[in-house]
Amino acid sequence: MKVFEGELIGERVIIWNKEAIKLYEEGGYGKPMPLQNPERLELDLIEAIYLAEKNVIKVFVMENNKKRMLELKELMRIGEEKVNQFHAQYVVYSDLRNRGYLVKTGYKFGAHFRVYEKGVKIKRGPKAPFEHTKFVVHAVPEEAAFSLPEMSRAVRLAHNIRATFVWAVVDKENDITYYEIKRLKP
Repeated sequence: MKVFEGELIGERVIIWNKEAIKLYEEGGYGKPMPLQNPERLELDLIEAIYLAEKNVIKVFVMENNKKRMLELKELMRIGEEKVNQFHAQYVVYSDLRNRGYLVKTGYKFGAHFRVYEKGVKIKRGPKAPFEHTKFVVHAVPEEAAFSLPEMSRAVRLAHNIRATFVWAVVDKENDITYYEIKRLKP
């Protein structure tokens, strides 16, 4: 399999190669841009680090008009600096991807990720019931504090799209406990 090169720009990694669109088409990674006749693939930092760990991409930064390749350890450090609660998010993202789920960002639903059933491909337009978001997942370290109104809002948003809200708690050993949180209407 071809290893793509992506450029780290802010919190995104851009692969300036049309062929990289197959990462989106086959695995649901990133977002082709522009949407009509895409010329590049834009990856969220967590997606990019996961793909770098799997040796699917190599990530570089431009310094003094020269490419400098980043080691995985340096990418992880950058993730810690740029993404709030990066470690917990990365552990959960990796676990879900390794289990075969399609995982995309879930910020508009008040959580870190939206998760699709195993084997689903991202597509636009009308979808079959199994092609819709199955879970909305929020990842937190076990020592994190949280706001009940914030959690309540996320649960309501997940239920509005007929998805299950999942609270993923990552402990110090990187073990994850997944809690399904439902809204009860007595």
